[in-house]
Formats: sequence, C-alpha cells, structure tokens
Amino acid sequence: MDESLHVPWSVIPDYRCFGCSPHNPAGLNLTFTPHPDGLQSRVRLGRAFESYPGVVHGGLIGVICDEVMGNLIVLARRVPAFTVTQRTRFLTPLLIDRDYLCVATLPEQTQPSRTGIIAAAAEIRDTDGAVCATSTAGYQPFALADVRHQLTLDDTDVDRLAEALSAPNHFSQNGVTR
Repeated sequence: MDESLHVPWSVIPDYRCFGCSPHNPAGLNLTFTPHPDGLQSRVRLGRAFESYPGVVHGGLIGVICDEVMGNLIVLARRVPAFTVTQRTRFLTPLLIDRDYLCVATLPEQTQPSRTGIIAAAAEIRDTDGAVCATSTAGYQPFALADVRHQLTLDDTDVDRLAEALSAPNHFSQNGVTR
C-alpha cells in the first residue's frame, strides 16, 4: 500500500519544485509519508548530487530538511510559508547511493509567535537510526493573494491551490498524525 501524501502544490499540473516535483528531471523527486511525529521522506542520492567523491553535497542536506519541514507546515497548518531562517548541523557525511530517512516535526504550539513565524525541526537518519544531520528553521506563512505577483501561477492554478490548502487531512496542528 502506497502511503505517499499529495502536497497541495501537486494540483498544479506542471509545478517544478526542485525538492518534490516529479516534473523536474534535475530535482530530488522527494515523496512524503506520515511519521508518528510528523512527516518523513526516504532519500537516496546518486553521484549527480556528490561533492567530495562518494559524499552527498552538504547544501542538499539543507534542501532535503527544508523540503520536509516546509511540506509538514503546509500539510499540518494548511498554509504555505517561505523559509526565513535555517540552521543545519552536520554530524557525519551522508554517502551517495545509501538510504536515509528525513523526519520533520513541529513543536507543540503553546501560543502563537508574535512575529507569526512557525518553527520546525528535522533529522536525517541512516538505516541504523543514527542521526547524521539536524536542521531547525523558521517559516513565514503567506496568503496567496499577497505574493501572487511573485508566483508564476494563473488564476486557475491559484484557485486549485487555495482549494487544496483548505482540504482536510489527518495532521494535527503540531504535525503529529492522528
């Protein structure tokens, strides 16, 4: 059984997200599944994503974490958000052609941030469960109408995306699956 979740952007027929779009041949083509603590994505990168011989480029580790955290926010909070800060810590190099799991979580929401920033965290783990990298980030939610001039979406795509963002799902506000 395929548990893959459809991100709201997937309603746009030709979206090109570097992280998660199946329409971007140069991208990572990440897919997402529920995790008891939030959202996860399995990752295996080949030589096209190499820095030092046999090692995944460190910048891509940040991209992967950002992608899983950002999509968790979209799925749990039902709002798109731009990344405004991100800090990634590398504990051990990720190796090419090896399997990893990125898990993103949202902290319990005790009270809203005064700035509206949504905090998230992610870990990339190897097949033994050892943490190889961690990342924390802050995301600024936005209304589609407010950033419409920055996005290459026509009216139909905006309507599709707005409808997809309002669709119910099984994530709580803190991203934990119910």
